[in-house]
Amino acid sequence: MRSIVAKMTCRAASEEDAPLLAELNGQLIRDEGHRNPMTLAELEARMRGWLTGEYEAVLFLQQGQAAGYALFRREPEHVYLRQFFVRPEFRRQGIGRAALGWLREHAWADASRVRLDVLIGNAAGIAFWRAVGFRDYCLTMELEAHPGGASDPAGSE
Repeated sequence: MRSIVAKMTCRAASEEDAPLLAELNGQLIRDEGHRNPMTLAELEARMRGWLTGEYEAVLFLQQGQAAGYALFRREPEHVYLRQFFVRPEFRRQGIGRAALGWLREHAWADASRVRLDVLIGNAAGIAFWRAVGFRDYCLTMELEAHPGGASDPAGSE
């Protein structure tokens, strides 16, 4: 494992990386079971907007090939890690842990804390984040509107 991680490099992503980041984001959406229906073109446009706005991204490279990425923004009290993804063929090799270490040392050295969201059904993601030291902090809950638009949980039949 150490030799694989030793070959990993990280670099800041730019707007020119938006097509690659959109492709990786699409894989993330599928892998974690997110309900986001955006097309690749829509994901790319959104990523461009984020990168020209308040977000920064870092690509994780393994022998020049994109192994994953992180997308984050700095907030007054913390860094918000919006997306973190390692391609399936690079998982279980220490790359995610090494990338997180790189981010903490280089991109977030001045941050007092890092926050992120994990979908409840993403057991592997929850296990990873706990294994690298993150703790449960809050649980976001939602109530979807009924097909007719009402959000009455008791129903109105």
